[in-house]
Amino acid sequence: MIKDIVTKTAPSQLVDHSACPAPSSPGILYEKHPTAAEGLFNVWVTIDNPRQFNSYSIDMLKALQQAFRTAGEARDVVAVVLTGAGSKAFCTGGDAMEFATYYAGNPQEFRRFMRLFDDTISAILACDKPVICRVNGLRSGGGQELGLACDLSVAQDLAVFGQAGPKHGGAMVGGATDFLPVMIGAEEAMAAGILCDPISAHKARRLGMISAVVPALKVDSRFIPNPSVVTDRVVDEFGEFILGEPKAGGEIKAAKEIVAKGEIDLSRLDAKVEELCSKFLHMSPEALTKTLEELRKPKLDAWNRSKEGNRAWAAINMTTEAHAGFKAFAVGNKEVGREVNFVALRQAQAIGAPWTPDLIEALMPGRIS
Repeated sequence: MIKDIVTKTAPSQLVDHSACPAPSSPGILYEKHPTAAEGLFNVWVTIDNPRQFNSYSIDMLKALQQAFRTAGEARDVVAVVLTGAGSKAFCTGGDAMEFATYYAGNPQEFRRFMRLFDDTISAILACDKPVICRVNGLRSGGGQELGLACDLSVAQDLAVFGQAGPKHGGAMVGGATDFLPVMIGAEEAMAAGILCDPISAHKARRLGMISAVVPALKVDSRFIPNPSVVTDRVVDEFGEFILGEPKAGGEIKAAKEIVAKGEIDLSRLDAKVEELCSKFLHMSPEALTKTLEELRKPKLDAWNRSKEGNRAWAAINMTTEAHAGFKAFAVGNKEVGREVNFVALRQAQAIGAPWTPDLIEALMPGRIS
């Protein structure tokens, strides 16, 4: 009876309100997954570049923007899931080699790149549908910022979160410095941003960076928690709770051996994502959208207040520290490292040395100071 009423009263032709074409780019998959209800779907947007840990290109950023605008406008879409291909990485940010070879030393071009990236973050925050980040693996750099812009994040428990930031001559000004204080508090945001230590999925859940963690490692056909981190509520010698912190010494070696003999199974991650999406199916759509708009305000306020100034700073920084940082990543390796000689840089600054090509070259990993 309801279907008959809807069919009789619906307009014979719907107006297309979309301001951009449907997403189309190698490296970005836009897929409509049927829900339990006829004619309704969840959209899965997948960053599909697993050989490069799902880093994104310029065209992929454009397609991501189109994907969120298309899904947000689609009348038959309930929720949007943003994820990466495979099980190693969700996304690690932009292509480091492209940064090193094209953008380093080229601030006017990097300013254009940052416009594209910022608009992608804004497209997530403006999507009229709830956005779930399915964290299938490493989420770092710009990938961390894409994830932080989402409404909810669900991770498999081998996933690692982090920001390279000052370790590679940059700062987390693509959203992390705006979102993290709002999401996890000033002190924890400070620690995440300036220490640049990797954060386990369990610790990210404890901090409030993500909303759920599920196991993904199967050993002898059984799911087990990530053996590389402390997953029980214990106290270390300083009297601090260290849930989610990495194990050390012989324990970490044994943990790596367990991971090596196991297999990654993301079925529980998919089930958790589907569980969340199904909850949205049974809510008033316009009330849900209004609730999203209101609850996004703290992140939006911080983002809109800072993004233009941060974009300008990130561009200028490509002539100095980021120039050196991305070049070091490109020329370095496991043996010599991928970071500049920070001590030599500080010593040069202590005597007022200007930034020159010779200085940048002298800071590269493996150079004798």
